[in-house]
Amino acid sequence: MFIHLHAHSSLSPNWGVHSPEALCSHAALLGFKTLAITDRNGLYGVPRFLDVAREAGIAPIIGTEAVTQNNRAVLLASNEEGYANISRLISDLHCQKNFDLVQAISEYRRGIIVLSDDRKLLSVLKQQSDEGLFVELSPGHAMHTALTLARDLRLPPVATSRALLRATRYGRQAPPSDAFSSVTVGSDTLTPPLDDFHLHRVLRAIHLNTKLSRLKPEMTATESDVLYPPQKMAEFFPHCPEALQNTLRIASLCKTDWDFSSIIFPAFRELGTEAAFETLLERARQGAIWRYGCITDQVQARLDKELSIIRDKGFSHYFLVVEELTKQSERTCGRGSAAASLVAYCLGITHVDPIRHNLFFERFLNEGRSDPPDIDVDFPWDERDAILDFAFARYGARRAAMVANQVGFKGRSALREVAKVYGLPDYEIKEMTERISGFWRAEQSAAAVNGHPLFKGETLSSDWQEIISTARRLNGQLRHLSLHCGGLVIVPDEIRKYVPVEISHKGLPLIQWEKDQTEDAGLVKIDILGNRSLAVIRDAMAAVKEQKGIDIDYATWRPLEDERTQSLLRRGLTIGCFYLESPSVRLLLRKIWSTTAPPETFRHDLFEVLVQASSIIRPAANSFIQEYVARLQGKPWSHLHPLLESVLGETLGIAIYQEQITQIAMELAGFSASEGDQLRKVITKKHREKRLADFRAKFMAGGAERGVSEKVLLGIWDQILSFAGYSFCKPHSASYALLSGKAAYMKANHPAQFIAAVISNQGGYYSPFAYISEGRRLGLAILPPDINESEYHYTGKEKTLRVGLMQIDGLTRDGADRLLKERREQGPFASFKEFLHRARLQRADAERLVKAGCFDALEGEEKRPALLWELLHFQQQATALLFEQKTELPHPPPYDAQLVLRQEVEALGFLVSRHPLALYKEQWQRHRPIKASELIRHSGKWVTMVGWWITTKTVEDKHGRPMEFISFEDVTSIFDATFFPDVYARFCRKLSQRRPYLLKGIVEEEFGVATLRVKWVGFLDG
Repeated sequence: MFIHLHAHSSLSPNWGVHSPEALCSHAALLGFKTLAITDRNGLYGVPRFLDVAREAGIAPIIGTEAVTQNNRAVLLASNEEGYANISRLISDLHCQKNFDLVQAISEYRRGIIVLSDDRKLLSVLKQQSDEGLFVELSPGHAMHTALTLARDLRLPPVATSRALLRATRYGRQAPPSDAFSSVTVGSDTLTPPLDDFHLHRVLRAIHLNTKLSRLKPEMTATESDVLYPPQKMAEFFPHCPEALQNTLRIASLCKTDWDFSSIIFPAFRELGTEAAFETLLERARQGAIWRYGCITDQVQARLDKELSIIRDKGFSHYFLVVEELTKQSERTCGRGSAAASLVAYCLGITHVDPIRHNLFFERFLNEGRSDPPDIDVDFPWDERDAILDFAFARYGARRAAMVANQVGFKGRSALREVAKVYGLPDYEIKEMTERISGFWRAEQSAAAVNGHPLFKGETLSSDWQEIISTARRLNGQLRHLSLHCGGLVIVPDEIRKYVPVEISHKGLPLIQWEKDQTEDAGLVKIDILGNRSLAVIRDAMAAVKEQKGIDIDYATWRPLEDERTQSLLRRGLTIGCFYLESPSVRLLLRKIWSTTAPPETFRHDLFEVLVQASSIIRPAANSFIQEYVARLQGKPWSHLHPLLESVLGETLGIAIYQEQITQIAMELAGFSASEGDQLRKVITKKHREKRLADFRAKFMAGGAERGVSEKVLLGIWDQILSFAGYSFCKPHSASYALLSGKAAYMKANHPAQFIAAVISNQGGYYSPFAYISEGRRLGLAILPPDINESEYHYTGKEKTLRVGLMQIDGLTRDGADRLLKERREQGPFASFKEFLHRARLQRADAERLVKAGCFDALEGEEKRPALLWELLHFQQQATALLFEQKTELPHPPPYDAQLVLRQEVEALGFLVSRHPLALYKEQWQRHRPIKASELIRHSGKWVTMVGWWITTKTVEDKHGRPMEFISFEDVTSIFDATFFPDVYARFCRKLSQRRPYLLKGIVEEEFGVATLRVKWVGFLDG
């Protein structure tokens, strides 16, 4: 009777309301067997739509609604050529400045069915041919005019509802919470719920940056744009049943058995498949000799196994392309599951020996794997753009494009944006949203306002209640695209025939799909990622070579053989050491090798323990972490079943790595490598309940067939479930542990150069203040910015750390570069007056330099006010205003100490001259606090401590109540504090402030490491 050929999902940017999943399930509930989703100006959700449509029993039609300022048309793909042409047309729409939709459809018309009520567009196209042209008739959109158009042009009419909203029947009752599940078909009282249309209007107002009250009807859809059942649609067309029948006709012309399962590989230098494999084979052999000196039987057997699978799967070109990109930088870090590949190791893509460290290749690639894995390669963050430039120069924008992030609404932005279109003032919006985590989803934020301790006692106005209710639903609506952190897709022919391409703000071509849909569509991506730690190590090594003449050979460097490095790692002194510097990892390292640890703990392989320790920290694994430490320290244990020895032997009977899920399922329950890998993926996905139940049943049945008891199987299943959320595979963690070891070496042996590089490259786990404090604890003297000594970046020499000009707030890069160039070419500045004449900086830049103390060594701190007068005089002289050359300058008194400190904080963002707690020494001494460095001595006791906030992590306990872990520091050391739910509820509004804290609580000890369980919070400054 009728098929919907024009529907919008939430992936219609700033337009659609419901997800593809919801539309498909609703369409199936209404009795439809076929559905077209035609999102605006894009194919943003095609792979996702195909997947969920099949699950719902819907035959999917692919299309889009192309909309420009002057024209509009629905384009449906009748075949693969039509899909490719739609993709090309949409690419042109986003990439060409003077895009003309009519002309574009004329050019790309083959394989496309066009629905439109645009007279000009249809008239021009009809002159070319009337094949595949239909006049669109939609309730609420001037149907009489469209019907007249159909008669005038003698084109067949087709019925659509431009479906955006849902149709439900409520009678006199309030709508249920899940209106989709309560649809009644065939009722003439079906109506679109107002909250759907309201949500659409909110999206439009946000996008147009206007208030809801100013939103005009032509800026939105209409309330009749509903996914109606067939019976209801028939009621709209009693005068034109042909329009309904034509939907069936069009659907029969459209391809619905889409198959995106073919993997699309890049092509390396136009080589054929066999030539590419022979090239890879030769390079792998050469690389094996480079890595091992000779090719042993073990190496040859592993190479043969991997190369056979790579050949069968067609991955030869891919490896060669990645190798070529990797060779563009001296220091890289191949990571992820690809680090389990010996071929990748021999090519220099990865750097951890997969044979020595027992890395499981099948986690990366196995014979039964149908989806394309990718290789992740980290480059120094400031070299990444050059690598991308090389890739695009080599393969061109015709063949290459970046993967997108599909940006929607997070919790804070959802509340803020909705509140703005409601017209609330900025201060009120800020006061509400600043208490919301930037990591919360929209529904989490709405729930928090109604129940989180941060909002305890809050009385919400009716506006805010409505805003929160609306913001809760902004979860999944597409706002715009942004660049993925590194995903690059290279195809052998033309990227635009597979997926539409847009242009990013950086000018790079950008496909419309995020990483999951990219993989689902068979496009193999290469992740070219920026890593600041690689730049830290590079810069620290360069400084050491320049200052000390020590040239470290990066390729043969074995940092963990160094005793200082071993000691630093075992004491958990890893602030600044990428991947090992978070409070949870530092705490774990301290527990493993605490002063109470038995000698056998120190006999475990240090590298393997680092890999395990950095992997086991995941949300659901806390109980396993305690058991792991106990076993490392000698607690007796045995495997739950002898079959687990080969899988869990190296990790002391505890599942730590992702691939161990696959291996356990294979050994214990008879899964194939492919089935085990599918189980691993399901464990880490959201909305996994049904598939997980199926895998659980298979796991239990397979284990029972092998004689494994139900009790053992349930115990192992609990370990498998602990991998929910995020977790790591061993190759990934091993790659990063190797990098972390190099960072630890630099910190242990060259601390000044290392800390300078850490701060200069920015983006670490902690703030610059925290790293400067770490420098103090390492015995470094912290030197202020100086006009003759500071470089742009921080510099470390011997036992000093000099603040760089980059730290001065508001100083322009151009100003900094000009003074450094002048100093480099003409020598140091002899006076402030000479600086003014030589550097010729803008007045604001020079003033910032004065207030930051850059001239204190040259002129004296007491002369700061006089220098500002001299600056003013110089600027006015230069413009011939007010003063003449002989004007006598005033002699202002020096600033008092408090003003100098305030200027330091304003200029640099924090105190450099002293620890901020030192300003409150008189106050904290009255409370007789214990030192953080002596915390362990007070185990089990009630204590008072002072601290400066460093970093925090908010989590939920097993009952879903919020609690917080905070790292503080006093003048002696960092210490970790725990705020359990009851204490957090009392003091949460006081936490995360840059103020001097006064803390009272109980010292708790575990495995010889002490933390503070906080009971009371106050401040030293009132």
